[in-house]
Amino acid sequence: EVQLVESGGGSVQAGGSLRLSCVASGYISQFCMGWFRQGPNQGRKAVAVIDTDGNIGYTDSVKGRFTISKDNAKKTLYLQMNSLKPEDTAVYYCAARSIGAWGQGTQVTVS
Repeated sequence: EVQLVESGGGSVQAGGSLRLSCVASGYISQFCMGWFRQGPNQGRKAVAVIDTDGNIGYTDSVKGRFTISKDNAKKTLYLQMNSLKPEDTAVYYCAARSIGAWGQGTQVTVS
């Protein structure tokens, strides 16, 4: 069972940046990994995904502002978030959905 632990959330002003990290208890190179977020009174939605070949996809609202990456050796998934907007406020989760692994979430608040 792979466990995921996110960190790096916080409160920033609009236009600021944050870098989220997600450390896995096991190797992640064989999984499609992603970042998801759940805003106030909203469902959980995909933000960015990276597959085992390194192919990447973003939801339209974050294209050009967010960058997903991973370091397989460090078993870590990252999400660099720049030019943050108030509408990016949410709890952010990392996941390997194919194995049902989810982190506990980290809060990002943009004012």
